[in-house]
Amino acid sequence: MNMTTANTARLLITCEDKPGIVQAVSSFLYHQGANITALDQYATEAQGGRYFMRVEFELEQLKTRKETLLHTFASNVAERYDMQWRLTLVSDVKKMGILVSKVDHALLELLWRHARGGLPCEITKVVSNHETLREAVENFGIPFEVVPVSKDNKAEAYAKIDELMQGNDLLVLARYMQILSEDFVAKWPMKIINIHHSFLPAFVGANPYKQAYDKGVKLIGATAHYVTADLDQGPIIEQDVERVSHDYNVEQLRELGEDVERNVLARAVKWHLQDRIIVDGNKTVVFQ
Repeated sequence: MNMTTANTARLLITCEDKPGIVQAVSSFLYHQGANITALDQYATEAQGGRYFMRVEFELEQLKTRKETLLHTFASNVAERYDMQWRLTLVSDVKKMGILVSKVDHALLELLWRHARGGLPCEITKVVSNHETLREAVENFGIPFEVVPVSKDNKAEAYAKIDELMQGNDLLVLARYMQILSEDFVAKWPMKIINIHHSFLPAFVGANPYKQAYDKGVKLIGATAHYVTADLDQGPIIEQDVERVSHDYNVEQLRELGEDVERNVLARAVKWHLQDRIIVDGNKTVVFQ
């Protein structure tokens, strides 16, 4: 870790839009001796809407000053504007667990990017309900665990998965073909990202490429979203599409769609790890 990374922090803010917010935040950081290196903002309305901000800054001896910084910002700025906010240090590397079944394309994309430094996190383990991908995962030096899931043991299986994944900051469903229980999801609020193999809200459920083929679509896509108790209805993070024509068969649609899935999921995961996403109700604000 270089000194710049060790002294870099990110501040995410949501509040009612009012005059003076930018000045208050930037003035606070200035008086702390911080140097702002990036600032993104968005307001839902010209007047009186919701306001969102992401600030990245550098500050000497940041780790030792973090608690004082949190307390001072809360009392001097956040309370005044009734902000929802969080401060993260880049040096606090996030931990990520992955859930997968038998299909490997989304999983391998994440492992490949991580191995080459493209995902700023520690992948702690991969958990699957099948043995199929053990060798592929262990070749990357990542621990692999199997937790079988059936209609008769779901409560016990999800309790075991929750136990295995404790300590992680993020879980990624890289084509995990099981529906997580409401109790499990409730323990990981906005900390589970799923890749859905269609352009939501279209073609929800099983075999979306067959559904797309039957409808004669001219575009196929993929959607990365946070997981909530409502199946495939969580806040959308990223989507993409590819154009197809009438002469594509189901297998060609699937092959092209898997390419889209890989990239959409990787982008969504990276943005989460980089603190670029603010969830607002059932929507997200993504500062790219």
